[in-house]
Amino acid sequence: MAVKTLKYFTNNEFVESKTDKYYPVFNPSTGEQIARMPRCTSEEVARVIENAHAAYEKWSRVPVLKRVQVLYKLRELLIEHMDELTMICATEHGKNWEESKGDILKAKEGTELACNMPSLLQGESLMDASSGYDTVLYRESMGVFAGIAPFNFPAMIPMGWMAPVCIACGNAIVLKVAGATPMTSLRIAELYKEAGLPDGVLNIVSCDRNDTQELISNPKIVGISFVGSTTVGRYIYETAAKYGKRVQCLCEAKNHALVLEDAALDRTAAGIINAAYGCAGERCMALPVVVAQESIADKLVEKLVFLAKSKVKVGPAYEKDTTLGPVYSAEHKKSVEAWIEKGISEGATLVLDGRGVKVEGHENGFYLGPTILDNVTPEMSVGQREIFGPVLCIKRVKTFEEGLKVMNDNPFANGSVIYTQNGYYAREFTRYTHGGMVGVNVGIPVPVGVFSFTGHKLSFFGDLHCLGRDSFKFFTDSKAVTTHWFDEHEARSTKVSTWDGTI
Repeated sequence: MAVKTLKYFTNNEFVESKTDKYYPVFNPSTGEQIARMPRCTSEEVARVIENAHAAYEKWSRVPVLKRVQVLYKLRELLIEHMDELTMICATEHGKNWEESKGDILKAKEGTELACNMPSLLQGESLMDASSGYDTVLYRESMGVFAGIAPFNFPAMIPMGWMAPVCIACGNAIVLKVAGATPMTSLRIAELYKEAGLPDGVLNIVSCDRNDTQELISNPKIVGISFVGSTTVGRYIYETAAKYGKRVQCLCEAKNHALVLEDAALDRTAAGIINAAYGCAGERCMALPVVVAQESIADKLVEKLVFLAKSKVKVGPAYEKDTTLGPVYSAEHKKSVEAWIEKGISEGATLVLDGRGVKVEGHENGFYLGPTILDNVTPEMSVGQREIFGPVLCIKRVKTFEEGLKVMNDNPFANGSVIYTQNGYYAREFTRYTHGGMVGVNVGIPVPVGVFSFTGHKLSFFGDLHCLGRDSFKFFTDSKAVTTHWFDEHEARSTKVSTWDGTI
């Protein structure tokens, strides 16, 4: 198969890079390289930022009611091209058909949120805030934002969380997409052009760490939205803030579910399997740890092993009966396998081993089967650190209180889940868990896009989250305008109070 050389996207054109360095793009289901994405040069990144800045000057003056017409059209195009986009996502990433379709649907959801921008950007006002003085608060666009996206959701994150709201608010954006999975975003960029987005408002590059620094430090970039590792996220947060930029960094996770002895075990086990192995565990809202009450732990593990063996079908991403596709790269497969071995060396009990899985006709694919490690204790790194693969750890506790402590001792706090039929424990859990997104009998407690994606602790750096009401606040500045009109008597007066009447 010929390897396609991809181009970066700016001013509504695909531009051939002058670089001699490329990121390989693989089909994880076959192990074949299918494309290569350029590592744009420093000059190219700087030029793209200039293009975005020039576009912003015009785009910010377009009324919001007209701006969102582009997004209404984009929504129609996403629906029209749903199967095509799903296939691209499944091919370059490896998540199964339904998961890849969900990735596109989440991009559509973010676009729909952005379509509401005329209502969301409505300001606040108060007549006679002080006698004869009226105040109106507006929200205004800011400039050019940079979005730095990870490999695992090539549609939802750059084209659902970042671009739509940023653009609807009147800004321009430069997206740095992951070199391993750029094709879905590039195709959606074409649809933005078809929808009528002006040149330069949306730009897509891929570059190495040194040139990413240009996005962080360039004075024409007013804010950074980042999704990725905690180490990089902390660095971007600290560095970009030093340059006076607005920053949101969504980082790693190690989500836990507490299963109490009164839980509906059959449905609970099915929910855990779905949450643990969906997207091959390559998502920050996966469920890689179950904290089980000892009285039902053996029975729960038995059910989990049975379902993992009987219900999870490992196979190519684009075959519609596949429930567990490959991980995204050969290197990541080795990393997950090393984590499994580390868990064993730390003393965990391997009750289901997903290593060594072979898929007939796709022997070179990057496949791992569902894996379960039991008797994981708090000091084991396998139960504390993010693995990002189809590996489920079981921790055992005696009581609700012990389970909640085990969960809250983790440094990450994206999601947390409880499985119970007891309303008291459910309420106590939702009140005292550190997790920012909480599920009661919901294995993947990601709220729909009208709510914010609210990670805590080392899972998030910043003040305003993505999606929901935080999203438009992140991409805009507020401006308060106080107005006073003189009557005939005051117009002739030279007396002005110290606070000009605003107290």
